[in-house]
Amino acid sequence: MKLKIQTILATLWLSGVSVTADANDVTYYPSSAGAPFSKAVRVENTLYLSGIIGAGKKGLSDDFDTQITQLMENLKSTLASFNLTTADVFKCTVMIDEMSKWPAFNSIYVSYFEPERLPARSAFGADGLAMGAVAELECMAYVGEGAE
Repeated sequence: MKLKIQTILATLWLSGVSVTADANDVTYYPSSAGAPFSKAVRVENTLYLSGIIGAGKKGLSDDFDTQITQLMENLKSTLASFNLTTADVFKCTVMIDEMSKWPAFNSIYVSYFEPERLPARSAFGADGLAMGAVAELECMAYVGEGAE
């Protein structure tokens, strides 16, 4: 376990993220249904959310806008499970299957954030996202002192 945490911390450091934590400062939140990853990992006051796609109760819609709206609702729901909101998100990475849909993605994405609090963001085109999703979003959020 200690080796895994050291590996995670080394990866974060190489990514330019400053982290000084030991095993007691890291909390793993398992995904549902035995997924091979945690839905989130908290290191000190930062919550790292795994990639979120736009799957709803009936799976993925064939409609791009519906999928992106569901993706953002899934983000809100995940954040709410940690008593957070999109205002706590400070960095996102977007993976999008079809870059020509970038303007449509952005028009939905920005509506979920306060205009003066848009997170820093990276994006790249990706082919073959999980479950055939049109986009995937991973985020980092600030968790205040003493938050659970």
